[in-house]
Amino acid sequence: MEKIVILTGAGISAESGLGTFRDAGGIWAEHRIEDVATPEAFARDPDRVHRFYNARRAQAAEARPNAAHLALARLQAAHPGEVVIVTQNVDALHEAAGSPGVIHMHGQLARALCAACGHRWDASPEMSAADACPSCGVRACRPDVVWFGEMPYRMEEILDHLAGADLFAAVGTSGHVYPAAGFASEAAASGAHCVEINLEASAVAADFDEARQGPASVVVPPWVAEILAG
Repeated sequence: MEKIVILTGAGISAESGLGTFRDAGGIWAEHRIEDVATPEAFARDPDRVHRFYNARRAQAAEARPNAAHLALARLQAAHPGEVVIVTQNVDALHEAAGSPGVIHMHGQLARALCAACGHRWDASPEMSAADACPSCGVRACRPDVVWFGEMPYRMEEILDHLAGADLFAAVGTSGHVYPAAGFASEAAASGAHCVEINLEASAVAADFDEARQGPASVVVPPWVAEILAG
């Protein structure tokens, strides 16, 4: 099994204390998506959006990778073929676990973006609408994250990886958010074996050849051990 492509979603980071927007508790429960995670929300009330992402950034900075993140980093280090991690998560837990070259299709909390000129840089812990872009000087700074209604990053690259995958795995994903929800069918069309690792069957469970259910921190390490054992 030469090339492995792994998609990770909110479920893998939830076990490190970072709640998803579908959780009943946590930071997302206090806000409507329409108020904090869309381009329209930012245009309407940038201060509110910045406060929300400042809180998320602080929360993410305190989080630590769990056994699932560590196992995937071990797979990348020990597998003789290529292992590509694509994540929907905007935290840096994969990198903290030691994973190189992670593709952040929804951006990163730790990065900032100028909506005027497209310049990107490391975000300060506290961003505000008064911040000026270090490149063009315009006060149009936003978190470098993909909001609802925006196109995910690096899609051509991701689709190329899926087309070349021998094994595709989705870990901790709901299957509700496209285009990521379509990755299994894309990989399967090119002959990949597709595995879903999730607490329960996702909305696109039928697209997978195999399912392993349970917490990522419990299920991923033995799955990785199986692959490395050949």
